[in-house]
Formats: sequence, structure tokens, C-alpha cells
Amino acid sequence: MDTSSPLLQAGPVKRTSLPDVFDPRIHAAGPPHDAYRELRDRAPVARQDEPAVLGWPAGPGFWAVTRHADVVRVLKDAGTYSSWLGATQIRDPDPADLPFIRRMMLNQDPPEHGRLRRLASRAFTPRRIEHFEATARARARRLLAAAREEGGEVDLVRAVTDDYALLNLTDLLGVPEGDRALLHAWTERVIAYQDPDEPPVLGADGRPVNPRSPAMLAEMFGYAQELAAHKREHPADDLMTALATTELADAELEMFFFLLTVAGNDTVRSAAPGGVLALCGHPGEQDRLWRGEVGMDTAVEELLRAHPPVLSFRRTAARDAELAGVRIAEGDKVVVFHVSANHDERVFADPHRLDLGRRPNPHVSFGDGPHVCLGAHFARLQLRVLYEELRDACAGVEAAGTPRRLVSNFINGIKSLPVRLREP
Repeated sequence: MDTSSPLLQAGPVKRTSLPDVFDPRIHAAGPPHDAYRELRDRAPVARQDEPAVLGWPAGPGFWAVTRHADVVRVLKDAGTYSSWLGATQIRDPDPADLPFIRRMMLNQDPPEHGRLRRLASRAFTPRRIEHFEATARARARRLLAAAREEGGEVDLVRAVTDDYALLNLTDLLGVPEGDRALLHAWTERVIAYQDPDEPPVLGADGRPVNPRSPAMLAEMFGYAQELAAHKREHPADDLMTALATTELADAELEMFFFLLTVAGNDTVRSAAPGGVLALCGHPGEQDRLWRGEVGMDTAVEELLRAHPPVLSFRRTAARDAELAGVRIAEGDKVVVFHVSANHDERVFADPHRLDLGRRPNPHVSFGDGPHVCLGAHFARLQLRVLYEELRDACAGVEAAGTPRRLVSNFINGIKSLPVRLREP
């Protein structure tokens, strides 16, 4: 998709003294780092308009939070900045859908959030995740070997990272091989809903239907119940067996399946090619990694800082508050921008320089506070294994064209990444 096409142009906008970081089309060219820096310097808590765009209706606007310290403060203070009141997407959900959306752990506040998280944690154990390392390594090695056989240039997303992320997740969940395409389709519907390459489903009023609404998730939820029933009859060492045998209610189980399917897939699906793109843009750091001069675990953290899988998350003020000297009124939307926080000069020296040995590295790519990513350990393991196998498979990787990015103000996705894998 050509990001210069009229469809992706932001078009006429009201000129204000502060840059817009809301319009999803802006992000088709990559995170707007200049805009984030201006906001961090001039207005770290800045009012943003929410105009109608790409068929989606206008909203009331929100506060954009761009400095690291303020992002962490919002994420840690669930009592003031609620996930439950308006859920966690910038766009307001249909009021009729909100009770449904609140069933998901992501859209809850303590203490109920903690109850669900503890139940899920019993299934998402480090021991179970470590068990999958050998499988993930063999898969990465096989996909990279096949990519090298294509010769010359290869789209790393199509040839390696999409399948790597999806198949690792379905192994962990215990989804039968024949059903794995379903998970890919459901993920695309939810994650790419702002992207013109993924045409929206239109309702009777001609407007796009929220992909997180009950009607759009009915098929996925029906499948989750069928799979859970199968796992109770035929238990295995996988997440769905563990979740299906807890005291989760049916509605809670469905929402966990949704959360794991979408978030569990797209975290690695976005971070893996993003890390490779960062390595292509910093050949000196790539050489250090290939020569073993920096540890892979440390390198993974820096690649996550440089290219976080999630751009933003929304909270709603549960009471009047003050943030960075700005008065926040009860009911206001407050949106934290992870990618901006990760490049805050107040925390990270020379933040746009990739430093694979950077320590300390307090990035917020997996969030912070009570909602810190439950699957972060699994994601880190997959990224470490993939980069280790990439280093073994070739003498280096270099860009062979312009990446195609997801049109989204939520997911920092890459749809295509042309690269050359140099012969070892």
C-alpha cells in the first residue's frame, strides 16, 4: 500500500499549536517521533482532537501523555486512571457494548482484575513457557532456512515472522493445526480495523462495526467454548487445558481466549520484524550483536524499546486529578503513548540511537503497573530465540526496500519487510 495515496493522507485538519498524534494514517510512515518530542517538550499532557476518520465517527477528544514519568504514573495508578470506565481503546465503545467489553481482564481494575490475573497466571507459568523453547527454536530455524532458499530478497514478515508468532501461540494454546488459519483471520479483524487493506464490516447504518463488539466476536467465542470442552475431555499440557479446568466462568474463559489470541499473537508479530528493522538501520550495532559483543537478552530489551509492539493505551479519569501540571477532569480520556515514553530524553540518553548494551533500560513496551503484560516472558523468549537463529542463519541482514506499516494508532505493526539475508 502506497502511503502517499490520497486515502492515507491526513487531509485538511484544523491547525493548532500542537501536533496531532491521533490520526491513524500518520503512523503509516512510522511513529511520528518529531511530534512526540514536541509534545514531550512543550505539552507533555496535551489535548488532542478526535475527528471522524476512515469511516469512524468523531469523538470528544483526549489527553495525550508522552513523557516516560507521566506514562508510568498513569499506568500504575489504576484508582485514578481506570481501564474499566471506558475500556482501553482511544475510541469510545458503543455504550451497549461496554458491559460486554468489561468482561476482559484488560478492561478491568483492581481488585477484580487481580482475581482474573491470578487465575490466568496459574496457566501462564514460566515452566510451561520454557517447555516451548525447543519447539520455537526448531520453527525459527526451519522458517529462516526456507527464506534463505528463496535467494536474494525476501519479505521477512511473509516468510518468517507472521508464521513464527502465530504457530508459537497456537502451540501454547493447544489449537489444532487445522484451525490455525481461524486465529489469523480473527486477529486481522481486530488489530487491522483502521487499515484500508482490511475493509471494515459495515452495519445497517453504513458505519463500521466495532470488531470488539459481541456480534463480531460470536464466532471466536463459540470456538473457544468448543475447544475448552474438548480439552476437558482430552487434557494436554497447554494453556486452554489449564484455563478450561479453572473456576473461570464461560464468559471469562471466552474473553481470555480473545485476549490471548489477539494480544499473544500480535505482540511478537509486531515486535519481531520491528527489531530486525531496527538492526537494519543500525549496522554497527548489528555487527556487535553478530560478533557476540552484547548479550542477547540485553539486545532484546533495546529492540523492544526501539520498536514497542503497542503505540498507545487509553484510560479514563475516575476522579479529578492533576498530571504534569494539567487539570484532568473526572471522565476525561487519558491516552499514554508507549513509543514516546520509550524515546524520552529525560530517561534514555540519545534515545534514537540503538544501543544493544543499554543499561538500565526501563522501557514500557509491556506496560507497567497492574496491567503489565501477562505474556511478556513468553514474548521475550520468542524474540530471543528468533534473533539467535537469525544470527546463526546468515552473516547479517540488510534492508531491501521500504517496509509497509499498519495504519493504526494502537498497534506498531509491520505488514511487509523486504530484506536481504547475507550468506554466512
